[in-house]
Amino acid sequence: MITFDNVSKEYRDGTSAVRDLNLTIQPGEFFVVIGPSGCGKTTMLKMINRLISLTKGTISIDNKRISDYKIDELRWNIGYVLQQIALFPHMTILENISIVPELKGWDKERIRKRVDELLDMVGLDPETYRDRKPKELSGGQQQRVGVVRALAADPNIILMDEPFSALDPISREKLQEDLFNLQRNIKKTIVFVTHDMKEALKLGDRICVMNEGSIVQVGTPEELLENPADDFVRNFVGTESVSSVENMDLRKLVVPLKVDEIGLDYQLPSISVKTSIKEALDILTRENEVTVEDHGAIIGTLNRQAVIQYLADHLQERGSRDE
Repeated sequence: MITFDNVSKEYRDGTSAVRDLNLTIQPGEFFVVIGPSGCGKTTMLKMINRLISLTKGTISIDNKRISDYKIDELRWNIGYVLQQIALFPHMTILENISIVPELKGWDKERIRKRVDELLDMVGLDPETYRDRKPKELSGGQQQRVGVVRALAADPNIILMDEPFSALDPISREKLQEDLFNLQRNIKKTIVFVTHDMKEALKLGDRICVMNEGSIVQVGTPEELLENPADDFVRNFVGTESVSSVENMDLRKLVVPLKVDEIGLDYQLPSISVKTSIKEALDILTRENEVTVEDHGAIIGTLNRQAVIQYLADHLQERGSRDE
């Protein structure tokens, strides 16, 4: 658990980067921090691992102030992924990923096993990529290595500072999917900074919207979509409400049943195909997946991520047209 208690950062010239942050990030939560350039989101992130010192207040990890940790102890338990991939060009992929485990005294066999396991997890065949240099990989592949390097020593917390923003749209979307699926398995506490609301809605368990150094709203994607705190959040999300897609046909989002799945007992709540997207979203806030019925017959399943993804894509399209 990461706790901010009245945290502020002020520089010598009087500039306030962040002001009076009060926040708790739960263990295993994918927590996204979003806002316009200069709003303080990266400062907030870097204060967690003491890359930037705070001026006032306290930050605690597992009820222990970060100032009470030895700096090596603190940072070894916090993975860090940057927008600039920052792999060492003269080192192999194996050597890049091994840095922190080696500093922690792991033996070579344990490190090799961990590296292979992590490369497998992000779809990079260890035999193919282990001994390559970074220049032999694409940008997306290098960023995958950056992610697994942050995971190498099995830290409890991962900090990610706009890690995909420099990638092309196809690579970025693929890495978002990879990270979302990876988090389902590893359940780390991830603090993820972005300026892209579509990315935030897609990835976050909760989203913290910042502006001018302060927190404007913290909530689930559903809460931000349905109940923005003010005009700033409403404009940043890019829609007035979920009602803008209220008449959408749920069939577009349903995963159809396969032939051998028809008649199975799913043990899931069920909704009608005529259910509004707002009602479906409300139900999927409590239930991550439901079956969908048409005239009493189950036609497929629907999950929370599919609805959030659709809304994010729709809002992005509206935002592009409105610019």
